[in-house]
Amino acid sequence: MRKKTYAMRYVAGQPAERIFPPSAMLPVGQALPPGAPITPGVTLRVLVWNIFKQQRADWLSVLQTFGKDAQLVLLQEAQTTPELVRFATSNYLAADQVPAFVLPQHPSGVMTLAAAHPVYCCPLREREPLLRLAKSALITAYPLPDGRMLMVVNIHAVNFSLGIDVYSKQLGPIGEQLAHHNGPVIMAGDFNAWSRQRMNALYRFARDMGLREVRFTDDHRRKAFGRPLDFVFYRELQVTEASVLVTRASDHNPLLVEFASSGSETP
Repeated sequence: MRKKTYAMRYVAGQPAERIFPPSAMLPVGQALPPGAPITPGVTLRVLVWNIFKQQRADWLSVLQTFGKDAQLVLLQEAQTTPELVRFATSNYLAADQVPAFVLPQHPSGVMTLAAAHPVYCCPLREREPLLRLAKSALITAYPLPDGRMLMVVNIHAVNFSLGIDVYSKQLGPIGEQLAHHNGPVIMAGDFNAWSRQRMNALYRFARDMGLREVRFTDDHRRKAFGRPLDFVFYRELQVTEASVLVTRASDHNPLLVEFASSGSETP
């Protein structure tokens, strides 16, 4: 029997709350619960990082240094250790984690830290066909100051699989939600796109969803077989700055992207 998919929400001063997938997709054009915008102005800073289960020293100082000015922090392989939960709840209004698998003490999975409470939260899991471990993804949504709704996808893609059937299967439900959403999108994380087949599937998916790829001029992203693993895709936003931070605090380097949230980018 498959385990139920859910997200754990961490908010300062409140007990952790279990969030199950919604019964309906984000209701485009319909009334949503009122919420404060994710950013007070037009600038939206996003940090994306596979944090390697906090197994290396200095992970916290990297988060404190580069995450403090970001309105969104998208982590993969985030273990809900007391130190990480304390950082998240001290610096962000809400942190949502999808437990992919449970380690001896703390669950590990994608975690989205945000400067606003999400008005929509949809956790997703996909099982690795060979290792039988799960990878997770999380779709959240936040109001922007201009009244639009930003959909954020935080993903850790399946790694060990033959062919791309399971890889494409994991992208399927995400594609359904992106196609349903009429508004800006950020989709980022560790896509494990280490083969030509996977790269082609990912780029085909992005093209079908109207997503553009953030380009890094000084590209120090973690690579496998010569291909980068971490990506940031977007639509209806403008990229004003993008950099890769070099650190030994994980086996991946963090990506820091600054968007202008007003207006859409012309192709």
